[in-house]
Amino acid sequence: MTDDRDPEATLDEWKASMQADHEAEIHNPDLNDDHRIESVVQASVRIGFRYEDGDLVETERERVDPPEPELFSCVCGVRGMTREEAVAHIAATQ
Repeated sequence: MTDDRDPEATLDEWKASMQADHEAEIHNPDLNDDHRIESVVQASVRIGFRYEDGDLVETERERVDPPEPELFSCVCGVRGMTREEAVAHIAATQ
């Protein structure tokens, strides 16, 4: 038995379906759920040391390029939103 479906077409159909579901969750949230936007970022810190009495001693600590989150999520379960999508999601709950 052979499967004559085009795997690329099947993947594209799946992606389109997932994107449609994602858009629906953003713009039509369940108003009974809790909605709070969250994001996770990884901060970069530059730490300076000097060698003192056989040990490395921290001399300075500086945050480098304060991080700006690229993707946001909502505690209701919607993940991977842009800033604009997160704003639209919360606005739809009002």
